[in-house]
Amino acid sequence: MTKKIVQTAGRDILGKTAPDFARYNDDILFGEVWNKQDALSVKQRSMITVVSLVSQGITDSSLKYHIQNARNNSVTLGEMADTITQVAFYAGWPKAWAAFRLVKEVYEVTE
Repeated sequence: MTKKIVQTAGRDILGKTAPDFARYNDDILFGEVWNKQDALSVKQRSMITVVSLVSQGITDSSLKYHIQNARNNSVTLGEMADTITQVAFYAGWPKAWAAFRLVKEVYEVTE
């Protein structure tokens, strides 16, 4: 049995400002979509999410969170490196460079 994903960041951060958005984030996105594991595992969902964010050029704390989430969901450093290298050819080399900076932080890589 897989561990149920529970998210409270929406309510914690936006509960008073945007309660509907917070509920959709916590209950629908994480509560339903991330917990639906019949076709995709959380590991696969994590990798897809990282690819999506990198391809959009999002290299802020949300990408770092999802890289950490991927690591927590058993994505190895090698798998993450191969995934970002693959997407670099389609989404842009500079975006991959920026993502690798966060990968190094999350996986605690020192060169």
